[in-house]
Amino acid sequence: MLRSLATTRNELGALRSVLLRSNNATYVRRSTGNVVVRALSSQLINSRNLQSIRSKLNTSQSPVTWSYNFARAYANLPEHIRVPLPALSPTMERGSIVSWEKKEGDKLNEGDLLCEIETDKATMGFETPEEGFLAKILIQGGTKDVPVGQLLCIIVPDQGSVAAFANFKDDGAAAAPAAPAAAPAPAPAPAAAAAPPPPPAAAPAAAAPPPAPAAAPAAAGQKPAAKPAAAAPAKAPKAAGTRYEDIPVTNMRAVIAKRLLESKTQLPHYYVTVQCQVDKLLKFRAKVNKKYEKQGARVSVNDFIIKAVAIASLRVPEANSAWMDTVIRKYDDVDVSVAVSTDKGLITPIVFNADRKGVLEISKDVKALAAKARDNKLQPHEFQGGTISVSNLGMFGVNQFAAVINPPQSCILAIGTTTKQLVADPDSLKGFKEVNMLTVTLSADHRVVDGAVAARWLQHFRDYMEDPSNMVL
Repeated sequence: MLRSLATTRNELGALRSVLLRSNNATYVRRSTGNVVVRALSSQLINSRNLQSIRSKLNTSQSPVTWSYNFARAYANLPEHIRVPLPALSPTMERGSIVSWEKKEGDKLNEGDLLCEIETDKATMGFETPEEGFLAKILIQGGTKDVPVGQLLCIIVPDQGSVAAFANFKDDGAAAAPAAPAAAPAPAPAPAAAAAPPPPPAAAPAAAAPPPAPAAAPAAAGQKPAAKPAAAAPAKAPKAAGTRYEDIPVTNMRAVIAKRLLESKTQLPHYYVTVQCQVDKLLKFRAKVNKKYEKQGARVSVNDFIIKAVAIASLRVPEANSAWMDTVIRKYDDVDVSVAVSTDKGLITPIVFNADRKGVLEISKDVKALAAKARDNKLQPHEFQGGTISVSNLGMFGVNQFAAVINPPQSCILAIGTTTKQLVADPDSLKGFKEVNMLTVTLSADHRVVDGAVAARWLQHFRDYMEDPSNMVL
């Protein structure tokens, strides 16, 4: 006897609830004639096993909304692997498919570059998760704003199975966004108020805005009600004089906006500024560059800053900590995030274990990371994490500024430019001398770093910058 579609759907929905456990790549396995689909979006078992399923499942629970036809179609497909869009960074919610390196029908070896994906931080290659043949590409190159978890492609173990997926469509993934699509339904409500023939009851509501008092007497008829609608376009020419261009928000810019807004609204920022006399450091830097000129090494003031930040963070570990809601996490190593500006936005590659590296090694790391950042070739582990940050705008002639903390870090040091200043000098005949002063501002999270702690950290930092020999003592 054939069972009703509703009953079958209930059973499949219950089975999905029981089996939905794994977050791994989805796949299909054929074993002893029974097809089992394991996926983030659906699980089912061949209809011939429904009788045994009924004895194990409680079919009285509310059904899961999904397509039975979609489930039945999967049951009839050959063994295959479903490859969804992965989250390539902790903050990634969407990605763009830049290009495919393989074509449908191509042989795939584990580790082969499958496609290039633009995340919220960088463009990176996505390697083939399994060996086999690329049977179907579901999202074409150039597609933007693809949600994490959406089906990218299908991989099959043998070339003979490729043809079975020629007309494959990810109906299950298409059904999922259908629910949120219902949200825009309330949109007709405002539209109804603006409709040309509004009901008499809608006229008082239209009179709420300031321009509408004249419309109140006309509420009795439909013709006068049309006048306020005409008045709105009448104001448009006034604004038309302002020329503008709407620039689409990239994934990277959207994440920057979200994280920095959260930082400024949720973290109690405060700022402490000091000036460092860097004449000794500049002379020492000149000696280092001259000594290692033949090796092609050239260190910058920023390289010394990173080193000084790392050592100061060892001396005052509160600055090298993170607020974790129930605990404050103090890090043993100092991984310095260095802000780098790219065409697509700001990114912070990390100099790992900066406290244990020399200035020459730090300089080499920073140059390599900055080049990869500008070429969009940073790997996730090269920009995810960090324990304290440095942002340097000195090369743009900025005297001083305050930076926004990069959570969950507790501190970021903002570096201004070096300026010439006159200071008292009792040893000089003139009674004063000209020195190079560097202004820095520490932004700190007051939940973790108190004001006196920040001042102590800056004291150590200034000592290292004013006399670089202190860095090795």
